Amino acid sequence: MTAVTDAPALAARAADAGRPRVGHIDFLNCLPLYWGLARTGSLLDLDLRRDSPERLSDALVAGELDISAISVMEYLRHAEDLVVLPDIAVGADGPVMSCLLLSKVPLDQLDGVPLACTTTSRTTVRLAELLLSEKIGVRPEYFSCPPDLPTMMAGAPAAVVIGDAALRASLLQADTFGFQVYDLAEMWREWTGLPFVFAVFAARREFVAEHAALVREVHAGFLASRALFLDEIDVVCHKAARWAEFDADTLKRYYLSALDFDLGDRQLAGLREFARRVGGSAAGFPADPGIHLLDTERAG
Repeated sequence: MTAVTDAPALAARAADAGRPRVGHIDFLNCLPLYWGLARTGSLLDLDLRRDSPERLSDALVAGELDISAISVMEYLRHAEDLVVLPDIAVGADGPVMSCLLLSKVPLDQLDGVPLACTTTSRTTVRLAELLLSEKIGVRPEYFSCPPDLPTMMAGAPAAVVIGDAALRASLLQADTFGFQVYDLAEMWREWTGLPFVFAVFAARREFVAEHAALVREVHAGFLASRALFLDEIDVVCHKAARWAEFDADTLKRYYLSALDFDLGDRQLAGLREFARRVGGSAAGFPADPGIHLLDTERAG
């Protein structure tokens, strides 16, 4: 049975510590958590900041947030300063639909040509670089570009896009721009046999040391939020379809078949395998980083 957050206890601890500053990815892929936090009432006990993945990652590293989703690349670079919340992440164990490489030419023709990279996710860009160099055997000329598909594709025959822009590209714009869609999580799964973790949820180590019980309550709130979302997924998808560009059936397929919100043994193995392949002095983290998981057992 999924633990439900004890809202009065969380409120009391928040009053002592100040409401924890929590980052939330402002993409459809994190709507499940936001929906559940609002429905359980836990949202009121959080000082929530909604932003893009790379801005939230920078804010957590800088100490501007206490707990947040963080890009795996940034987590690995700062693993010693962070504690990972277990059993919850943003990843995929197969096609993810929202982390894509779009190309007007076959991938083996991308060697030395421009490739536009989104500015909103360092992890997805690094995954694309890894797959193209090690799996396909090409090295494009990468350049950063705002996540606007017409601008990206005007300056290059290929682009890396994530999030809502990627969903829009694959589902609504592929015919218009004439590109092939390559799902990066699916390519990773075929290559390694493992899931790919794009972001983990982590707390700053000093915040855990001072407010361990509060962090556990926030973690329990995340898990309860995810469970409630799954219980109410049809309602959520129909409501979201009123303002999103995608119908309810597409959203339901995305949440149930594409995204993987777990962080268990297989997901941790996938994370470690990614670190092994890209880690080293140039990356800013070792190929075998220590992963510190939150102790979810309450003291006493």
